Amino acid sequence: MTKIVFMGTPAFSVPILEALISSEYEVIGVVTQPDRPVGRKKILTPSPVKEAAVKHEIPVLQPEKISGSKEMEQIIEWQPDLIVTAAFGQFLPTKLLDVPTFGAINVHASLLPKYRGGAPVHYALIKGEKETGISIIYMEKKMDAGDILAQRSLTITREDDVGTLFDRLSLLGRDLLIDTLPELLKGNITAVPQNEEKVTFSPNIKREEEKINWQKSAQEIDYQVRGMRPWPGAYTELDGKRIKIHAVTPLEETTDKEPGTIVALDKNQLIIACGDQTTLTIDVLQPSGKKQMDTPAYLSGVGNQLRVGEKFD
Repeated sequence: MTKIVFMGTPAFSVPILEALISSEYEVIGVVTQPDRPVGRKKILTPSPVKEAAVKHEIPVLQPEKISGSKEMEQIIEWQPDLIVTAAFGQFLPTKLLDVPTFGAINVHASLLPKYRGGAPVHYALIKGEKETGISIIYMEKKMDAGDILAQRSLTITREDDVGTLFDRLSLLGRDLLIDTLPELLKGNITAVPQNEEKVTFSPNIKREEEKINWQKSAQEIDYQVRGMRPWPGAYTELDGKRIKIHAVTPLEETTDKEPGTIVALDKNQLIIACGDQTTLTIDVLQPSGKKQMDTPAYLSGVGNQLRVGEKFD
């Protein structure tokens, strides 16, 4: 029986791990990030992958940094036939990559060589891509640069955001991995090098990227809002107070008003000028210190003092 060590951390990784556990392969150990404080009360919380592994009574290792750690030595002692990673969040040293008979492979949430890095799902939405997908690659020391074993795509819909796309890609990655492993273990797959001329990157989202730039078109702002929902969240400011924007709709109406200006409002809608003379309506928002609400609720409460001509920062 093929012995596998699985490495992953977030909820995205769990269906992939569960599929391996339910398969004919033996998951002999799971490696995930250490427990982290979560929420306002900073409660120390295990990763979703750890919870899944514990449920199945599989040994769990949680190195803060795997390179040179005692946990790495434990993996080497296990002598796995294959290492499978999915959103683990750490680089693996060459010493570890060389251990498994069949190598180490990664389930990556983009159509490589597009969007190497830690935020491929966010970037696919923010950049307005029409499709994304899963790439299964051999791991090497350079980030997400290994040869491609298999790929499968899916269409990005108008309803998709980071949350829905993570869920869809997780299931796609699960299915593609289970379909790929038998041929990989038989030696029937010829890995294809990535085209370095087409490489793009998706580094982790920086805080300054969360702020809406009203100089962008309405469509670009919609991409940004969906590409940061539900986390980390896009925001704007009004009178120095932060307002998170959870959903917008680009409109066909144009305007000559300065971007960020409120061009129309009534009890049910709030229309904002954007770049290129485009407009959008804000559908769902969250004022500082308040709960998420739709625009009518906002305008009947904390936003009832707004006036046409006021400007978001």
